[in-house]
Amino acid sequence: MFVTLWEFEVKSGSEELFEAAYGPEGAWVGLFRRNVGYLSTRLLRDVAAPRTYLTADCWESREAYEQFEKTHGAEYSSLDRECEGLTVYEKHLAEFPC
Repeated sequence: MFVTLWEFEVKSGSEELFEAAYGPEGAWVGLFRRNVGYLSTRLLRDVAAPRTYLTADCWESREAYEQFEKTHGAEYSSLDRECEGLTVYEKHLAEFPC
């Protein structure tokens, strides 16, 4: 398994929209599901800083994730631009083989 972690600070008042887009039935998961190697996404909200979220995207392998990037890169960029207005910042934290 291969996991990518992202951190987001969500703009005040955009929490529900962010959770809808990044949650288990959101637009991001819909895009990831187009790739056979996608497994799941966890959306976590920091209890001490409630506008801070983490996503953990799980893939069968690093190769499956890289194939997704190649196949759906344009769609990924487009969705990223659409969701940009929901956040103050986003940061790719790490990638882990499991």
